[in-house]
Amino acid sequence: MSNDLSLAQNHAFQLARTLMVPVTLFRSGGEFGVLPSAELEDDEVETLIEYDPFHIGPAH
Repeated sequence: MSNDLSLAQNHAFQLARTLMVPVTLFRSGGEFGVLPSAELEDDEVETLIEYDPFHIGPAH
C-alpha cells in the first residue's frame, strides 16, 4: 500500500505489463494498492483505474 498516487499508478502500469493481465488501482482507507483485477472484489475497496496491458493507459 502507498500514500503516493503517482507512485501507485506507476507500479500498477508496470505490474500489468509484467504479468500481462489487467490490474486494478484501488483506494482502501487513505492508501492506494494494486491487485490483478480477477482477484479483487469491487465491494471491498474503491476502484480508481484498471490498467490493461494490451492497451496504452487505463482500461476504463
